Formats: sequence, C-alpha cells, structure tokens
Amino acid sequence: MKIGLLVCDHVRAAHLDIAGDYDEMFTRLFDHRDDVELVTYDVVNGGMPGSATECDAWLTTGSRYSVNDDEQWIRDLEAFVREVAEDRVPLVGVCFGHQLIAKALGGSVVKSERGWGVGIGEVEIADGLDWATNTGSYRVANIHQDQVDQLPPDAEILGWNDHCPVSMMSVGSTILGIQGHPEMGPDYVEAVVQMRRGTLIPEDVVEEGLASLVNEPDTTMLADWIIGFLGTAMS
Repeated sequence: MKIGLLVCDHVRAAHLDIAGDYDEMFTRLFDHRDDVELVTYDVVNGGMPGSATECDAWLTTGSRYSVNDDEQWIRDLEAFVREVAEDRVPLVGVCFGHQLIAKALGGSVVKSERGWGVGIGEVEIADGLDWATNTGSYRVANIHQDQVDQLPPDAEILGWNDHCPVSMMSVGSTILGIQGHPEMGPDYVEAVVQMRRGTLIPEDVVEEGLASLVNEPDTTMLADWIIGFLGTAMS
C-alpha cells in the first residue's frame, strides 16, 4: 500500500534528537508492517501532491498551526481533502489532520472551552468496527487545544471521552480522523509540554499531563487500525 504522508509541520531543531522529524515518527509507527510504503509530501512548505490518485491512500500529520489560521497552504490542503473525498481515495487525518477533514468537508473547529488536552488519554470506541480489534478503548498521546465542534455531513463519532467528545470520527466509508497522536512517544510529548509550560499551557494542566505519561499508549494497535481502515476503504 502506497500511502502519501502529508506533512503539516516539522519538529523544532531542539527536539529532533528525541524521535526525529514527523516523517521519521510515522515511518517508525509502521515499521512492523511490510505492506506499507510511505511517500512524504512537505505540504507545510507548499509541496502538495499533483492529484488525489497519486497514492493508494493518504495520511495527514499534526501541526502547531490551527486549521483556522489564515495560511495559503492550509487552504490548499483543504481543497485537496475535498478532492480526495470526491474521488473516494482513503484518507486518515491525525490531530490537525483530523480537524482539517472536519473543516474542509463542512464541519467546524474551535478552541475548546475544556482547554488543552495533554498527555496520554483514554478514548472509548464504538462497537462493530471491522478494521479495529475492539478492546472497548485505546490510549493515545495528546497535545491539542482545538477540537472538532461540529461534524461535517455524513460523519459519525467513533471515539470519545469527557475532554474530547469527537476523539475519532469517520466521514463516509473512506475517511477517518483521529484527534490523538499515535506516532508520538512519551519522551517527545514531555519535551513539547515542558517547552509550553506556563506560557501556552497552564502549570496544573502540564503537571496532570506529565503524570499521565506513565501509561503506555497503544501505538502498534493504532497503527494496525489505521492500515486496517485504509485497506477496508480501498476494497
């Protein structure tokens, strides 16, 4: 499966020694899968794909940007998401990518009144998903303030918790959005959260988030779910 990785940000130089850049994190996420080929597109710097059918499927990364920022590359990526949806090419969006799907397809994204989501959070999941080994819930890393506020047409909530009611969603049968970061490990989350301590993220939220990092995220399971969803969407 040839997956186009739409890179929407780059890791700060001070943190590159932890886990590399985002393309390296996602490559590592799928290391155990010999059926995956990742092709990187640096969309944050204007490196958009030529067409929606250039790859078998698409995967959109997180970003320090908000989908509501007035940036040309974000508007271009929204247009590409709409093209992908129209052509029914499978797409998975992670964090910023999850929110971008919602906004591009007619939903809305806001800064949540519940504040920052930081650390390893647990998400309840809907029953009956053919591509998921349904354990009732999953654990995933989070660093976000924006949330999907209104679903786009033909969307369904698949995962939720008290802090983030739209933690996972599908749009039709070919698009999946995941609010958390399956690609991130606790060391990288800690570095980013510490950098934002007391400025962007309040001290008490930082402390609670750091305490949660003792919980192991379900990295491999989520990687397999993503590939399972894409495979199902292609069939």
